[in-house]
Amino acid sequence: MYEDLISLEAEADTVSSWQLGVIPGLLQTGEYAREIIRATAMSEAVEARVDALVEVRLARQVVLTREEPLALWAIISEQALRSTSEVEGMMYEQLGRLLAMGKRPNVNVQVLPADAMLHVGQMGSFSVLGFGPHVDLDVVHAEGLTSALYVEEPDKVAAHREAWQRLTSAALPVGSSADLITEIRKNT
Repeated sequence: MYEDLISLEAEADTVSSWQLGVIPGLLQTGEYAREIIRATAMSEAVEARVDALVEVRLARQVVLTREEPLALWAIISEQALRSTSEVEGMMYEQLGRLLAMGKRPNVNVQVLPADAMLHVGQMGSFSVLGFGPHVDLDVVHAEGLTSALYVEEPDKVAAHREAWQRLTSAALPVGSSADLITEIRKNT
């Protein structure tokens, strides 16, 4: 299943991602990836492969810096930014990575504040992978604790696009999001 996501990201032109509880994988540092994989591992098989899974997650990120980079627009809940860890400095480094990547012309990062009104994103995280003018090829990826869901039906993909548009409207603008990330980072 993970191979499917890697393949889709490599071929996609855009990813529009909403993350309720974690930093998107394409923006994670190695240490954050390691800790989130450990924290969510629900089997000994995953626990035994943490380092390999981290390497794969980091290797996926090349799509953001290749010659024709993927355009990523990530909306992240404030809750995910305020996560804590026993690993000293992990969130400071992770938030710094978000700020640095958000300066790239192909990456936008918005934060949905913790005090936002009730919103469609409370139903769960998802990403819409776009394939340029071929909207009939667009795919929604929703990752769960033990599996991933890929949605290809045009009406369901359209519903997720509409949900994502609502989230962009509810989230802080990109500049204000960077300011909030900077403020949270100072307090970690």
